[in-house]
Amino acid sequence: KERTAMAKILYAGDSTVKFNKIDSYPQTGMSQALLLYLREGVEMHSFAQNGRSTKSFIAEGRLEAIEREIGPGDVLLVQFGHNDAKKEDPSRYTRPETDFQENLLKFAKVAREHQAHVVFITPIARRLFDEKGVFQPGSHGAYPAAMKQAAEKAGAPLIDLTSITEEYLAGVGELWSRPLFVWPKDNTHLKYEGAVIMAGFLSRELRKLGEPYRSLFIEEGQED
Repeated sequence: KERTAMAKILYAGDSTVKFNKIDSYPQTGMSQALLLYLREGVEMHSFAQNGRSTKSFIAEGRLEAIEREIGPGDVLLVQFGHNDAKKEDPSRYTRPETDFQENLLKFAKVAREHQAHVVFITPIARRLFDEKGVFQPGSHGAYPAAMKQAAEKAGAPLIDLTSITEEYLAGVGELWSRPLFVWPKDNTHLKYEGAVIMAGFLSRELRKLGEPYRSLFIEEGQED
């Protein structure tokens, strides 16, 4: 149990991940909800910020901040894709086939150099339905596939949260997915219930990877 007590999870990402305060209520990020799934003694440090892409996150020194804090045995979760696609903003836009992957490899390099573990996570699906109420997948274009390629290059595990959440939203439907998001304001940001569900998917998939991830999380249906 000593390993678990000392473990830290460091979470890099955008607004879908961010640990929100009351000033952005009811928006809730996955890093907030992930706390519900962690065993006692496991710390979770969220570095996620609204609107960040891999490019702007690194440019603002946020990866350097992670590097100052990460240590041996820690786990770095890296979840981007919503904002890297913003072609209209040169400060955030990255091309999926080149600099997006190059940026992701920088996160892996930081983890490796500090004897930590890195996991790439594709972005959660946007809540998009057509006029007939049919879910529309593929809102992140080439970025999930590009992240898979980067994970292969880095020799890092990947959790395809895009596919998992697309399947979930298609199944739950247009009406019942509304309370999970800050709807009708937008179809990207999560409310508390949505963040808990999405973080639950992430917890499940991380436990499937085995150690050193499994022992960080409470087993489903069991108290810590």
